[in-house]
Amino acid sequence: LVNPRVSIVVPCYNYAQYLDEALQSILDQTYVDWECIVVNDGSTDNTAAVAHKWVAKDARFIYLFKENGGVSSARNLGIEKAQGEFIVTLDADDKYASSFIEKALSIALENEEVGIVSCWGIYFVNNKHFGGNKLNGKSVEDFLYKNAAIGTSFFRKVCWEKVGGYDGDPRNGYEDWDFYLGVCKLGWKVHIIEDYLFFYRQKKGSRRKIMNQRYKDNMSYIYCKHKDLYLSHYEDFVNHFLDTIVSEKREQVKIKNKLEYKIGYSLLKPLRLLKAIFLKMLPK
Repeated sequence: LVNPRVSIVVPCYNYAQYLDEALQSILDQTYVDWECIVVNDGSTDNTAAVAHKWVAKDARFIYLFKENGGVSSARNLGIEKAQGEFIVTLDADDKYASSFIEKALSIALENEEVGIVSCWGIYFVNNKHFGGNKLNGKSVEDFLYKNAAIGTSFFRKVCWEKVGGYDGDPRNGYEDWDFYLGVCKLGWKVHIIEDYLFFYRQKKGSRRKIMNQRYKDNMSYIYCKHKDLYLSHYEDFVNHFLDTIVSEKREQVKIKNKLEYKIGYSLLKPLRLLKAIFLKMLPK
């Protein structure tokens, strides 16, 4: 039997200092029928030189350059050019364990309902590992209010085609979560390998931290883009917000009267967000 081709897409914008580690984690994979497409998203550092070194080392590495357009557009270009029926995304500063692709492919081949295969992720700085995410999303309900899988995963290329690729709208700071929601809405399942096979680099000024600072705008965009989904789960949607408010209030009540003003303000924020989202969802 011919082994299916797996295409790994690595967008890189000014992360040349980390790119070697990311690509070494691909070269170390126990599954060998892959191609790795490095997409230089208009970097101003020596990303091109680093990538060309890997292209010369192994013909399975491919280099593409594009004008800067963000991680979604870089991923979309790489996936568009990909020859594999299965896709793996990997950011240029992160790494996968050597067994990830082999394990993920085996799961996908065994179950056609699985569109996405992910795993647990662990944080690292230099060579020190700490913390970790034991995310365990399986279907669309698990992804309604949070991203229930790590941001880079293994998936069928047809999933990407059916949802129209990654959303490159600059208002969308959670493009991975948005992509998973779109795939699950179409009926595919997510399988998460319960093992730490993804390594997420922690550093100052990471994109993830910046996106979390824009939490309100990012959440509002997700809810409004998928309003058909949330309106179909209307009661759960309302209860989720009310539970969040009650939980926050209980935590704040533990603090004495000197923070009463902050308690009131903390309750107003989710209420205002809920009101704004519902107003956008109502038929005009």
